[in-house]
Order: sequence, then C-alpha cells, then structure tokens
Amino acid sequence: MRRVPAVMVLAVLLAGCADVEGLQNDGDLGTVHAPKSLWKDHRPDPPAPDQKPGTAAVVPGLSKVTDLSMRGVDALSVVRADVTSAAEQDGGTGRLVDPRAVRRLALCTQAVDGGPDCPVRPAVLHDLTGNGREELITALDIDGRVSELRVYTVQDDGNIARILSRRGVLEGVEVAAEHLAVREPTTNPAYVAVSDYVWDPKAGIMNLSQLTLDDCPGLGPHAASGDGARCAR
Repeated sequence: MRRVPAVMVLAVLLAGCADVEGLQNDGDLGTVHAPKSLWKDHRPDPPAPDQKPGTAAVVPGLSKVTDLSMRGVDALSVVRADVTSAAEQDGGTGRLVDPRAVRRLALCTQAVDGGPDCPVRPAVLHDLTGNGREELITALDIDGRVSELRVYTVQDDGNIARILSRRGVLEGVEVAAEHLAVREPTTNPAYVAVSDYVWDPKAGIMNLSQLTLDDCPGLGPHAASGDGARCAR
C-alpha cells in the first residue's frame, strides 16, 4: 500500500501533470495567488494543564506494579480509573474524555472480559518504549464510530501512567517495533489519514512523529464491488 505524505498531496495538486516525457503544457490555468491568511488577529489561549490529553499522567487509585509488568494488570480497572479521573477533571466538558465514557463503562460487569456488552476492547501488550517492558494498549468504544484510544506504561517506580490518549474514528490501529499507527477516514474516500506515534523519552509520552495519507485498497479503476468499503465509511 502506497503511503503519501500529507504535505506532498497539495504539492502534487499544485504541480500540474507529468508523464515520462516531462511536464506538459495544459494552457492558461489562470493566475496563481499566494495563500491568504484568515483571522490574523485571532490566536487561541494556551491550554490549561488539564487540557492536554497528550501529556503523561499517573492513573490515580491503582496499586503499584511491583514486578513492573503489565501482564498481571487488569486492563478494565486501569481504563475505569483513568476515565473516571479524567471525567472529574474536565467536568464533563469533553476536553480529556468523551462525556459519554463513564456511562458506557457502566455496561461492563465484574467478569474478566467485562461481559458481552462491555465497550472496552481486549487489551494488547506491546513494547512501545523500547525498554523491554510491554505497554498496555486498549480502546473504549463510545458509539458505533467514535472511540477513546488509550496507551499505558508502568513507570520505574511501579506507577501506571497514561502515555497516549486519542479520541477518533479508529479505521485501524497498528503496531510495529516501537511505532503505533492510527488510521482514520478522511473526507476523501480514496484516502485514510495515518498518524504515526513513537516514544519520546524526554517528554515521557507517545508523540506524533508523522502524519500521512494512505490509499484505500480497492478504490482504483479495477476494484471489485465492495472493495475498500472500510475506507469509504
């Protein structure tokens, strides 16, 4: 699958058409104007400390992990403690977590997997920090489309900390080595947006390292009926 950097998409559109013989003259395409900045005098206020879902945060109310391994940790308990704390911090404004998340978690039972109606996805363990210890990756499905993606790590002192919080339409989530890629639909059904996150040891979180566009499979001229349906949602 061909991945196209987002900044290149605009460049290709602006550059015109080319073939093996070089650039072709398409005639007078009109006057090219420089970009015009809108609302120059308007700047957003800096975010408050509790408005930064991308910052690392120790999840309150959890016991320390003495062996520093996520393998014995109850993922549902971690998500419940984190979401409950985030909802209290943002007062239901949705800055840190979708306001519906707590209500959705109430569907989970005391069963190991949370029961058949529990919206928390099965936890995946994968070393994203490169320290030989696995992180816990999971998501809370808010409705049939929006989800809260969460990644947790065990710090050296045994505390469990959230190192990535991402709300979105999860077309796909992939892990490879120390990378976590989130695939989301765009307004153009032929492409999906891919956000690539990597561990930032200085910040202590998973930071966005690259944003690209990917072709949706099956949307070309020879696509079979039904191909690429996931991308076209």
